[in-house]
Amino acid sequence: QETGSTSIQAADSTAVNGSITPTDKKIGFLGLGLMGSGIVSNLLKMGHTVTVWNRTAEKCDLFIQEGARLGRTPAEVVSTCDITFACVSDPKAAKDLVLGPSGVLQGIRPGKCYVDMSTVDAETVTELAQVIVSRGGRFLEAPVSGNQQLSNDGMLVILAAGDRGLYEDCSSCFQAMGKTSFFLGEVGNAAKMMLIVNMVQGSFMATIAEGLTLAQVTGQSQQTLLDILNQGQLASIFLDQKCQNILQGNFKPDFYLKYIQKDLRLAIALGDSVNHPTPMAAAANEVYKRAKALDQSDNDMSAVYRAYIH
Repeated sequence: QETGSTSIQAADSTAVNGSITPTDKKIGFLGLGLMGSGIVSNLLKMGHTVTVWNRTAEKCDLFIQEGARLGRTPAEVVSTCDITFACVSDPKAAKDLVLGPSGVLQGIRPGKCYVDMSTVDAETVTELAQVIVSRGGRFLEAPVSGNQQLSNDGMLVILAAGDRGLYEDCSSCFQAMGKTSFFLGEVGNAAKMMLIVNMVQGSFMATIAEGLTLAQVTGQSQQTLLDILNQGQLASIFLDQKCQNILQGNFKPDFYLKYIQKDLRLAIALGDSVNHPTPMAAAANEVYKRAKALDQSDNDMSAVYRAYIH
């Protein structure tokens, strides 16, 4: 059993009934998308002091009503808070947030803490860690495994790497937003692990869609296929929910299709960097690209199904 630098922190069971002791540190949060929104709600619910910022400011209104403070720029949030979390869409957005005008870096001074929860590649997160630390800041990467529903429920799985002390300081925040957190050692490890997790998930989703459409065109009941799968060893919440979405034609995003395709692309590049074959991910990636060409980017990843019915 590899233990290495991995440590698992199970969710504190008290988190569920709202009796965790929130940190007295001032928390900042940048990015109120599908994942960020649920995270901020849970931080507030558990009694944290949170200042929020989002590129489109209207998204902040709901959280201001729930007791959050409004930050005018990322730099302002970082400079007024002790620990600032960010959760944005991709490597470019993550870099722009830190290095852009009135960005995170302008608010960093010795002792300020930055936690990037975005799913990006290891190179991006390593570069961000270096610039933050060069200004005396502390850095933790903490991408999350989950979807909008799990984010809302405070049941995310957090993969963290970087500053171990900062990981400990985030304990009450991670308990508010997640069911488990893993500490994976040096910066870059969480990014790699997250991409591998999402590569498996994205490939599986494409396989589910392929099976459902093959059932349909060969005259088999899709519902019966789901019933059989649900009785077998593949049975899972993920399988059931995604098949139900497809059978109901409900592709409201729980995890954007465009982001799972981005993660597959980054996972394939990770494989390339160590000359490791990823033929399954590569095949799945092509199907998601087809779905994107059919205007499915802003639908749920289960809309990959539509790539098979055209």
